[in-house]
Amino acid sequence: MTLKNTVFSDPVSIFKNLLDRRVFFLAIVCFVLPTVWVSSAVADSAAEVRSRDQLAVRLEPFYRVWSGKQDRFAVHVDASVKIKDKLESIDVRVAKFDNESFDFVATHSDYAVEVYRRESVTAMVLPKHERVFIGEGSLDASIVESGDHLGPLGLAKRLSSSASMMGTFVTMLSLGDAKSLLSMVSSFVKIEQLDGEATWQLAGKVQVWFDEDNGGSRMNLRFEDNHATITLAAEPTPASDAVWTRYEQVSVARAEMEQQISRGIRRAWEVVWPSAELTHPSQVAKQVAHGELQYVDGQRLVLLAGTPEDVGQAHGELLKVETQRCIDSVLNAFGTVQTINSGRWFRHDLAAAYKRLKPHIPADHIAETRALAASVGQSPELLEQLNVFPELFHCSGFAVFDSATIDGKLYHGRVLDYMTTIGLQDSATTFVISVDGKIPFANVGYAGFTGSVSGMNTEAISLGEMGGGGEGQWDGVPMATLMRRALEECSTLDEVTDLWTKSPRTCEYYYVFADGETNDAVGVAATPDKIELIRPGQFDERLGQGIADAVVLSAGSRLEELRKRVTDNHGKIDAEMAMWLMSRPVAMTSNLHNVLFVPADGVFYVANASHNLPAAERPYVKFELNKLVK
Repeated sequence: MTLKNTVFSDPVSIFKNLLDRRVFFLAIVCFVLPTVWVSSAVADSAAEVRSRDQLAVRLEPFYRVWSGKQDRFAVHVDASVKIKDKLESIDVRVAKFDNESFDFVATHSDYAVEVYRRESVTAMVLPKHERVFIGEGSLDASIVESGDHLGPLGLAKRLSSSASMMGTFVTMLSLGDAKSLLSMVSSFVKIEQLDGEATWQLAGKVQVWFDEDNGGSRMNLRFEDNHATITLAAEPTPASDAVWTRYEQVSVARAEMEQQISRGIRRAWEVVWPSAELTHPSQVAKQVAHGELQYVDGQRLVLLAGTPEDVGQAHGELLKVETQRCIDSVLNAFGTVQTINSGRWFRHDLAAAYKRLKPHIPADHIAETRALAASVGQSPELLEQLNVFPELFHCSGFAVFDSATIDGKLYHGRVLDYMTTIGLQDSATTFVISVDGKIPFANVGYAGFTGSVSGMNTEAISLGEMGGGGEGQWDGVPMATLMRRALEECSTLDEVTDLWTKSPRTCEYYYVFADGETNDAVGVAATPDKIELIRPGQFDERLGQGIADAVVLSAGSRLEELRKRVTDNHGKIDAEMAMWLMSRPVAMTSNLHNVLFVPADGVFYVANASHNLPAAERPYVKFELNKLVK
């Protein structure tokens, strides 16, 4: 059984490739310096000061560009980066002409992107797709004031934030000159001169040298097998307008384009190089009308109750910052990567999908989402489109009970393997929601999402999904909406399966549904045209021989390993072992969250990914649903 939505595999690889060699990638972008900081006391001998001053003289022309003090320039970066044991070439050219205009060209064997900005037009060119996205006209004053645009003046500062170490780095660059910067850096980075005045080594890892025959305007970097040459020219030559009119043109609102690219880059830096603001976030409890934010062993817990509008408003009031980070991860950072990969404007695709999905979304869900949008100061359309993004998840899941467990109790495990590389873990939130007139439920999700991909209600029903293929088949109820409806409407397993059977469905999805009251579970394979129920112990050609009192769903080697773990430990499984069943390699490196539901007890355990560890390698936190509802 292939539980994978292949449309998203390539952009994930692109994003991950940047992360795989982050030290060298950051060194290229920043043209050296504190990406490989080490803690070491360095004595300022006369020879070391002299060596550092000589490096500062060579660096000063580049420093003027980095710090924004050079009004006009052209920079060419020719890099060879080792990614997955293969050296790959990346060519980047940047030219600034004035405070309104620049050219940016990046080329790789698999993808290429060019951005040209002038006073009244911004063009994003994708040569490999022979397509140009063009935004024309003046930018609205609100966009200019927000800083979410690509105007060259102060752009480096606007493309970074306090949530990324890049923000600290940009601030450092804005102070003084190359000499003062190197003096500060040398307190925690060892700078050595290797051979005369030609080559320097930073932190024992990065070598820097300059080509004498090029007037000192060419700098070379080497880190292990990675190499980059950075050439600086004082007088740039702008590309002609014909450059962005040579391919098929697609009109995009200029504000949307510039906002997406600028916020996407800013969010990418937060994911690639997070500061303590994200790695060790503050944990301040908060209470508003109809909602409360708590922290349980470091995990974010939000309690919401009232009408759909009350719930949406409280959601936004409690999680405004986290919701914005989620928006930036999905629509801006990932959206830009997906646009480059597919050659289609991501927001256009998402809007088209939502147009087909919207007629199948309950009015009260839309009302909640719109109240959330108003609460965080975003357009309703943006939040509504964001909430169909879970149409693209894929994962693993199981339910074991009766003879399979040590105490006969039902344990339902749910593994969400999905793009930790875009930073959704920064918005991870466990919700307990009580909408007037509906069944209270727990929703293990993310700030800004009103649907569900992992949940359990107070009627002892638990659900988890696994995405499959069929991308584009969107004339039905969104998967996350069906999941949410089941949690707040269904009291039995039959009611859940009946909801799926009678509802128009989208794409291809697989599910594990469980009922702690009857100690029963079912696997479900659903497409728009067909639904199959896979009962405990039932043979299925996609899943293999049935296992008594168990439902096990995954794919490939992960399925084989999960089946082996369940069969080897049949009759001995308790909560602790059930959590082990979800450990690596059943969980992928992209493991965003794991949940173990014990619906008969109204208890569930949640593990969320961090910036450097998948959820399976993080601690689980216990939540008691019935107590939280009360």
